[in-house]
Amino acid sequence: QRCVVLRFLKSPPNQNKTSEEILHHLQNIVDFGKHVMKQFFGENYVHHGEIIQLPLDFIRQLCLKIQPERPECRCDKDMDTLSGYAMCLPNLTRPQSYRLAEHRPILCIEIKPKCGFIPFSSHVSQEIKHKVCRYCMHQHLKVANGKWKRPSKYCPLDLFSGNKQRMHFALKSLLQEAQNNLKIFKNGELIYGCKDDQDCVSDWNELARHLKPFFFPSNGLVSGPHCTRTIVKELIQVITMTLLSSTDTCRAGDMKTVPVSQGRSYCEASAFNKELLRNGKHKLESSGLPRGCLLYKTLQAQMLDMLDIEGLYPLYSRVEQYLEEFPEERSTLQIDGPYNEAFYEKLLDLSTEDDGTVAFALTKVQQYRIAMTAKDCSIMIALSPCLQDECSEQRSVVLASKSRFTFSVSVLDLDLKPYESIPHQYKLDGEIVNYYLKNVQAKDDPVMSNLFKENEDCTLVLHKV
Repeated sequence: QRCVVLRFLKSPPNQNKTSEEILHHLQNIVDFGKHVMKQFFGENYVHHGEIIQLPLDFIRQLCLKIQPERPECRCDKDMDTLSGYAMCLPNLTRPQSYRLAEHRPILCIEIKPKCGFIPFSSHVSQEIKHKVCRYCMHQHLKVANGKWKRPSKYCPLDLFSGNKQRMHFALKSLLQEAQNNLKIFKNGELIYGCKDDQDCVSDWNELARHLKPFFFPSNGLVSGPHCTRTIVKELIQVITMTLLSSTDTCRAGDMKTVPVSQGRSYCEASAFNKELLRNGKHKLESSGLPRGCLLYKTLQAQMLDMLDIEGLYPLYSRVEQYLEEFPEERSTLQIDGPYNEAFYEKLLDLSTEDDGTVAFALTKVQQYRIAMTAKDCSIMIALSPCLQDECSEQRSVVLASKSRFTFSVSVLDLDLKPYESIPHQYKLDGEIVNYYLKNVQAKDDPVMSNLFKENEDCTLVLHKV
């Protein structure tokens, strides 16, 4: 009746937590959204929700009803049916700014943008990490491990560039190979996106059929591939405009920010970049993002990872060593919460000069956890068609060729990444880089190989220096 989302904790079958532990865990999630992520992303973008208690009988019935709908890969964990606690959140597949008439159709695009910068830390041991982004490298390992059938052409640096041409290319690549990173909902129902972890064959014609009433309500377009391409182009254009829009003011705007210019603004493995090189152009335009837009704020939070996992891991080990000696200090250091104003204030220290203390190490570890959270968040763009006279100044409006939409942009999946996951991240980083160097870069350096293809017969002359 209220169009809300209920969120329940899940845990492995043999790991039963008490009701108090579950309540505490949920409270931490709410507090973290409210006191920390709201400061980074802004009031309008973050919806932290509230904790509610429900009758156990209702939860058990609900659990039985949804079990067949759960993807197989998620069924290794059980939904909590014993504590009675859940989180109640707004349904972000609908615009948040105002009450909608029930009959109004709603389109929602969910994007997981991933990490939008290349490490600039001097702690990075492999030069390739300064040239190719983690997402593009990880794609090859995922394909090798059978998670995906083919690598995506999407590169997060193109989306975060602020350059419309690059952003359009990134969004088109996401639509071609959605993987886990793009879903489209119509009236709350999933109509496009990866339904299983194995195959993601994009059916643009089916998508265009769903989208046509939104973008071309008068039905003036003929059907066929040209029509499909036009509709997809309209969708990409509207997504780009909403991502670059600014609908919020927040303290993040006044925060000392990590200079984006510290890293390079493009990834050598990006398909867009390779296309430019093939056409003899060498300069990738990066227009930069408007300060108020959600992508800018997401990137700023991501760039709290100033040392890279290679520079961070020794600091994590320092904290671990301290906790082994003084285990009772764990709560004083706020590793597991509470996530309050004091926790947020400590995150604002952007110094990278290591003074050898546990306090410095802990600040960097906590900043890294925030950055990891921002690298894995989802952006929800909800669109609803509106008539010209309905679009008042209070609402955010975006124009397409033949229609106009009110929209809202929100961010979700903002649970703080676990402190315990840092060793896993360190190990995974090594695996990703080593696989890429051994299997991809070694046999696929298209720029170099093209230079030598024209004249295979080369002589190398050495001069004494």
